[in-house]
Amino acid sequence: MDCNKVGNLILGLRKEMKITQKQLADLMKISDKTVSKWERGLGCPDVSLLPELSQVLGVNIEKILLGDLEQNDVDGGNMKRTKFYVCGNCGNVITSTGEAEVSCCGKKLTALIAKPCDEIHNVNVETVEFDYYITFSHEMTKEHYLNFIAYVTNDRMLFVKLYPEQSGEVRFPKLYGGKLFFGCNKHGLWVKEL
Repeated sequence: MDCNKVGNLILGLRKEMKITQKQLADLMKISDKTVSKWERGLGCPDVSLLPELSQVLGVNIEKILLGDLEQNDVDGGNMKRTKFYVCGNCGNVITSTGEAEVSCCGKKLTALIAKPCDEIHNVNVETVEFDYYITFSHEMTKEHYLNFIAYVTNDRMLFVKLYPEQSGEVRFPKLYGGKLFFGCNKHGLWVKEL
């Protein structure tokens, strides 16, 4: 751990929050001299203080230890670059449009990689009035099911969470130039161009 880098990070985050060393120290129930020492690179926070420091500054512990916050490149907000993360424990589905560090149930999640539809993992798309009517024959048992379907265009995402024993149909308003993503609880992420 490089105390100079950690100190610069703490200083920058504290100033971003528009609080003084004393205010940060009061939030953490430590002396302002300790905060000053960190910010000048004369020492690093004790390991026992890292969880609280992380919470107060709104930065994960790993980034504090590295002393660096990597900024994502601005991607223009193209929703078609959406990444999907699914927690294997609770089934939570999380999305991001850029690089992200995502965790759930105490575990880091990695972005799912979309595969093109195959015979088992496929959906039927029909146009009904101004909507896409999507049906699928994928089994929906408690052991094997589709856990979500998302319709993603350049500027928006429409998302439906699915559950075991649910019927195999979804309806989305018709938007042009989109992709249909759907997640299988056993076999990952699948994609279909619309």
